[in-house]
Amino acid sequence: MISNDAIAVPGTTVMAELPRRASRRQRAVHALSYATLRRFFELSVRVDERGWLTPAQMLFVTTHFDLLAAPLRPPRGTRLTPVRFEDFRAEWVVPRGVQDLAGMREPAAILYLHGGGLVSCGLNTHRRLVARIAAAAGVPLLNVDYRQIPAAHVTDTVEDCVIAYRHLLDQGVPAERIIVAGDSAGGGLAFSLALAARDRGLPMPSAIVAIAPWADYDATGKQQHPNDHTEAMLRGAVFAMPAAWGIAVDGRLDPRWSPVNHDFAGMPPALIQVGSGEVLLADVELLAQRHAEAGVPLKLQIWEDAVHVFQVAADVLPDAREAIAEIGMYMREALAGALVAAPAAWSQKTPA
Repeated sequence: MISNDAIAVPGTTVMAELPRRASRRQRAVHALSYATLRRFFELSVRVDERGWLTPAQMLFVTTHFDLLAAPLRPPRGTRLTPVRFEDFRAEWVVPRGVQDLAGMREPAAILYLHGGGLVSCGLNTHRRLVARIAAAAGVPLLNVDYRQIPAAHVTDTVEDCVIAYRHLLDQGVPAERIIVAGDSAGGGLAFSLALAARDRGLPMPSAIVAIAPWADYDATGKQQHPNDHTEAMLRGAVFAMPAAWGIAVDGRLDPRWSPVNHDFAGMPPALIQVGSGEVLLADVELLAQRHAEAGVPLKLQIWEDAVHVFQVAADVLPDAREAIAEIGMYMREALAGALVAAPAAWSQKTPA
């Protein structure tokens, strides 16, 4: 749970909120995940390293995971409308009591990019989560089912995200009334999308909201981070697998593909939520550094004993429900223009 106390990192635009004690359910979920899911993913790493299954065979399993989630339904009263693009699909998610774009006097929308390590998940896995977020923010949400490995490289994925963003602009939604959000891989893509929009001269969204963002495709920093030993699910080596399977070209990762390796000048304000023991805290620390260097406001919430993207368990975790409420409040402030924008203007530079 987040305390009422916030600490401003001296000399920066980063505001860190310290965690209170996690709920008993949260601690129980963390312990259970450490004993089961962590071991499962460690086994996956061993299978990959020893060649018991080829990357193609492992990807065949991961890319069909979203189909298994088809029976999952969003909260009652949620309206779903499919949107078809040339190379990918998306879906409008409008919770009960929320107007769609056509009925809004001042159009606003959330552009959501799901997680899944760029190899898994999709519209089915994330319907309940995104419906809760849309309800908390009080605006419709466009959930984007972007192309993933092995069908596309991450640069193609970012292009899909830009196309979806342009679609909202073309639908008459002002950039200052758009929030780009995502979890895990989608959280990293949210920053990549904003960077691409900035570099192309597109107007910036009002804010970015990222849940445990995977923002550095080089797993070295994660494997060397102290949280590699406390992570309850996905150790650093797990993130090295999709990077090797479909991001690296000829065994090389171009640093420019990772959003943490860019200058953040001119980027919109952001909210990041992450678990205190997550290995992705390594990526979040780099993102916080980029925000501080560029003078871009960042609200960082670190949740005690929170497993990776714990917000998906809002049906059973009070901590997850509180986290989504925090996201909703932040989004409402962003759409009302209450957030302080970054003071620095963007000028074309070589990525750091």
